[in-house]
Amino acid sequence: MSSAFTKEQDDDNPREDLPDRPISSHRNLVTPEGLEQIEGELSRLHREIESATAVDDRRALAVAQRDLRYWTARRATAEVVHAIADHSHVRFGHRVVVELDDGERRAFRLVGEDEGDPAKGLIPYVAPLAQGLMGKSVGDSAEVIHHSARIVDIG
Repeated sequence: MSSAFTKEQDDDNPREDLPDRPISSHRNLVTPEGLEQIEGELSRLHREIESATAVDDRRALAVAQRDLRYWTARRATAEVVHAIADHSHVRFGHRVVVELDDGERRAFRLVGEDEGDPAKGLIPYVAPLAQGLMGKSVGDSAEVIHHSARIVDIG
């Protein structure tokens, strides 16, 4: 019988060999808060593995083990960068306030890749927006959210 007509996976016997999560080729720069987040994920995943093992949930165990491999690798390569006190130029860890053409102000903090959460104003340092702000000073213009924006504060 052709393999096209066979089930690849039986729901009663889930696959346990999930592919690893991709790891970025960029340096793993993290803020001190980002390192805390990584360590929190590691603790949470160890608890999930214990729980999944206790109830013999192979799917949950496979997912937790895969995520544990990811976060273990991220912890091993984490380079903690403390925010630089000199705010004359935008750097990793800084909070940047920009003013758009219409007068609206938006604030962003440049953080590590795993810390990024645009809804909270946390932008990964490798994102085009962050790259457009890096190295600029108060009064400089940058392309922000498809608008020209002027940097009004660096903190």
